[in-house]
Amino acid sequence: MPETITLTTDARGVARLTLNRPDKHNALNALMIGELTRAAAELAADPAVRVVVLTGAGASFCAGGDLGWMRGQMAADDATRAVGARALAQMLRALNELPQPLIGRVQGQAFGGGVGMMAVCDLCIGVDSALFGLTETRLGLIPATIGPYVVARIGESAARRVFMNGRRFDAGLARDIGLLARVVPAAALETETEEEVAPYLACAPRAVARAKALVRALGPRIDDATVAMTVSALVETWQDPEATEGITAFLDRRKPGWVRD
Repeated sequence: MPETITLTTDARGVARLTLNRPDKHNALNALMIGELTRAAAELAADPAVRVVVLTGAGASFCAGGDLGWMRGQMAADDATRAVGARALAQMLRALNELPQPLIGRVQGQAFGGGVGMMAVCDLCIGVDSALFGLTETRLGLIPATIGPYVVARIGESAARRVFMNGRRFDAGLARDIGLLARVVPAAALETETEEEVAPYLACAPRAVARAKALVRALGPRIDDATVAMTVSALVETWQDPEATEGITAFLDRRKPGWVRD
């Protein structure tokens, strides 16, 4: 049984994949990354699954990288760091390439890798109270492995607006730049998610899968070379003393040395 996620499928063929570390704000660690990768393979191979809904348990959708994972990466050598980055990249790619529609039900905040999880969805519905951000540069890191999916979703122009400055932004801006398709009150989230699910249940499943594959083929190319480039970029960034300072400052709950008020 998975420890960090839950996966259920109802009689209609609607699967719900839930990030289930609410006490850790559904932060990504090695175990969750592995369980999500295996869940994606299971879903992709199941012809009875028509639609997948990705959501989180608790107050947050996904707060990004787990603190323990970041400590481990800081202490690791380059080869070990590459293994961790590659596992995250492979998980994102597996979700991105699901043959079924993947709908993000974003019930709370998403930062860093959480924004990447949103970007691999075909569309996301989010609550109007949620906050978002690509916060890696505040830690001396870069949004590397999630980068191809984020840029594919929001485009280069919007990425230049939020990719490098670490700012937190609200659901309205997330909708404006294309990260969210719809913004709804929390009380309406389940109903509105069902409204997005319903049309797919009237469509031919294999045609839906072929149409989704065609969209990916026509869009930005995210292939082995792209993934390898992002892994290398992240490993290189971890070598920079800025990363050590940023993570150490975060863990020590102080401002890193580059902050200017």
